Amino acid sequence: MTTDSEHPVAPGELAELRRRLDVAYARVEGGLALLTHRTEETAKEVDELSSRVVTLEHARWPLPAVAALTSVGALVVTVWQAVGR
Repeated sequence: MTTDSEHPVAPGELAELRRRLDVAYARVEGGLALLTHRTEETAKEVDELSSRVVTLEHARWPLPAVAALTSVGALVVTVWQAVGR
């Protein structure tokens, strides 16, 4: 088996190349599997954080309502002090 009349290819060299190719392919497959797993875990964490943020947003007081209540309270106290004199 020759590829060129000057460069004979030994079956051992072909076997070594095939082995190296198989090792490199396995390494790439392993890396892709790891990346896929990490992507899935990151997606789960993002979903969990998103749901936590939504829960926190629903539980907080809206600032305009707090400001309005404070203003009404200050007005009541001012009127009460003015009338009480």
